[in-house]
Amino acid sequence: MAHINLLPWREEKRAAKQKRFVTGMVAAVVVAALAVGGVWYGYSSTIDHQISRNDRLRAEIFELDKKIKEIRELEKLKSQLIARMEVVENLQASRSAPVHFFNEIARTLPEGVHLGSVAMNGQSLTIAGEAQSNARVSSYMRALEASPWFDSPELVVIKTQTKGAVRTSNFTLRVKQVIEQQPEGEAAS
Repeated sequence: MAHINLLPWREEKRAAKQKRFVTGMVAAVVVAALAVGGVWYGYSSTIDHQISRNDRLRAEIFELDKKIKEIRELEKLKSQLIARMEVVENLQASRSAPVHFFNEIARTLPEGVHLGSVAMNGQSLTIAGEAQSNARVSSYMRALEASPWFDSPELVVIKTQTKGAVRTSNFTLRVKQVIEQQPEGEAAS
């Protein structure tokens, strides 16, 4: 006799195939979820690591900003101290300047010239006086020009007067004072 298979084998095969498909799909979803979870975890840990590095860098930048501020304050203080030292050195160097100034005025004054007034305005001096002749005024101006303490004498006014038999010249001249740097040995004394 012929054997007839009455069992629904095609349906069983289809159900098995369906079961394998669902199992494959579940496995694919699980693998995809694990992959997405792994990628998310990797990115999350990378972001957390970068955030911690950024926080550490911000803290270090804050500390460096404080140090930079301290350095700027120290540089400002240093420049103020240097300015004060320069003022003290200039005062020290020029402390004997009035002595040299008056000594040089007396040394350059030729015979026959008498000073009436000396006025100082900054580094400019105005000298007024009386001389026996114009030649003595010229001699005085040459002596001032040759002096290391004075420069550029300029005659402002000269007037000749006669008092009885005596003839005199009243003059006014301007000269610039030169502040000479003292030698080291002189500044220490």
